[in-house]
Amino acid sequence: MLDGDLAAAEPKKLRYRLLHVAARLTRGGRRLRLRISKTWLWRNELATAFHRLAALPRLVS
Repeated sequence: MLDGDLAAAEPKKLRYRLLHVAARLTRGGRRLRLRISKTWLWRNELATAFHRLAALPRLVS
């Protein structure tokens, strides 16, 4: 799901870069939104990963 140096990154590096997000979770109009800071270094990588996840077909049980 990730590109560049994060595609082959060790778990410690992924935790540091993706779980320590400079962002705020907001709610409005019955939706949750993740507001990522424009100055955060890895915002493009995280946004690309979320877009790829959203494009996956949904499982029907």
